[in-house]
Amino acid sequence: MFIDSHCHINFPELAARLPEIFSKMVDNEVSHALCVSVELPALPQILAMAETYPQVYASVGVHPDYEDTQEPTVEDLVRLADHPRVVAIGETGLDYYRLQGDLEWQRERFRTHIRASRATGKPLIIHTRSASEDTLRIMREEKAGSDQGGAAGVMHCFTESLEVAHAAIEMGFYISFSGIVTFKNAKELQAVAKVVPIERMLIETDSPYLAPVPMRGKTNEPEPVGETTGLSVQLGV
Repeated sequence: MFIDSHCHINFPELAARLPEIFSKMVDNEVSHALCVSVELPALPQILAMAETYPQVYASVGVHPDYEDTQEPTVEDLVRLADHPRVVAIGETGLDYYRLQGDLEWQRERFRTHIRASRATGKPLIIHTRSASEDTLRIMREEKAGSDQGGAAGVMHCFTESLEVAHAAIEMGFYISFSGIVTFKNAKELQAVAKVVPIERMLIETDSPYLAPVPMRGKTNEPEPVGETTGLSVQLGV
C-alpha cells in the first residue's frame, strides 16, 4: 500500500471529482492522502473533506507564496491544529524563486509555523525553493529538528542538493520526492534519491501538479504516487 504524503485535492481541478479520485486510489493501492493547507480561508473545505472521508488527513498552514492572505499567528495555528484530523503544520517555508524583494515577512511566517509545530508536537511540512541556506538557518535557530526537541517533519517536493538533504536528515526530517524525480532532466535529483536512506524517504504527488512520467503534463492525482516509488526502485534506492 502507498500513502500520498502531500496533495491538494481541495483545489478546483480535483475537488469536483473526489469519488472518482478515491476509486482510483483504491485501484492503485493508495490507502491515504494528506491534503495540505496553503491558506487559512480554504482550511474549512479541507477539514470537511477529512471529516467526511477516512482516507483523507489534513494539515494547517499558509504557503510562502501566498503574500496577500490572512497571516497566521502561533495561537491561530495551535488552535486550528487541535482538530483530530490535522496531523501536520504547513506547508510553510521560504520561496525566493517566485517572489522577490523584501521577503522578511516570509521568514517571519516560517518562524511562526515552526513555533506552532513545537507547541503542538505536530510535524512540519517545509517548502523551500531557491532559499535553502536561509531555510536551514531558520530551522536551526528555531530548533525545528527533533535533534533539538522539535517535532521535525518533511522537506516536501525535494529538489535541493545532497548537502541540503543530509542537513535536514541530521535534524530528523524526512525527504519527500514528487513526480519531478521521474523527469528525464532531473539527473541531479535522481542522484540524491539514490543516496537518501529509504527509511528517511517519503513520496508524494503534490497533485494537481507535477504528474510523473508517463503522465507528465496532465493534471496529477493521488493515485499515481506509486510511479515515484517505481523509479526509486529502478534507481536502486
